[in-house]
Amino acid sequence: MTEPDFVRRTRESYDATADDFAVWIRGELAAKPFDRAVLDVFASLVSGPVADVGCGVGRITAALAGLGVDAFGVDLSPGMVAAARREHAGLRFEVGSMLALDIASGSLGGLVAWYSIIHVPDDELPAVLAEFHRVLAPRGYLQLAFQVGDEPMHLTSAGGHEVSLDFHRRQPARVAELLETAGFDVRAQLWRARDEEGEFPERTPQAYVLARKDFAKQHER
Repeated sequence: MTEPDFVRRTRESYDATADDFAVWIRGELAAKPFDRAVLDVFASLVSGPVADVGCGVGRITAALAGLGVDAFGVDLSPGMVAAARREHAGLRFEVGSMLALDIASGSLGGLVAWYSIIHVPDDELPAVLAEFHRVLAPRGYLQLAFQVGDEPMHLTSAGGHEVSLDFHRRQPARVAELLETAGFDVRAQLWRARDEEGEFPERTPQAYVLARKDFAKQHER
């Protein structure tokens, strides 16, 4: 099967920026109290292994592990995975695509996609959510984080590197609708204003949506 162009461009872009990105992002979670709170709630709910899909350099995988979660990371970019292994020795990181995860059906207690569905075009997102649904156990939890908006943004440079990245901003209500269609029960939505100051300013408001694989819907499908 031919690889979609957005997959190739995303991989190449993050391969180009991986080492510098690992240095830049190290202090980001410490500066984001809402992010930490969302991850803390997620960690308190899940039971069993958790995949951090689109893990980048592994900071969310490591944060979850620090909260007692059996977490491992998956990322499209070999460069990002190599950086994650250096940054967080002892944790497991694998190269893989959210379009076709090398994870057994129904085997995960939870899945986190932390600012990773942002690179997935609208017409591919239902297939990605279906794949997340497939790998989760009944009543397994899915935590999404993404930028809020209605129009995509295209970047051609990042950190002094040439890239070609599309950022698909979305409204939480629309993402919730897609999750319901995919067989999830949406449990919580959080919208917050963008951070305008500090080392990690943001262009848009941010959203977090927590969903659970619906046991009843699983048996209806």
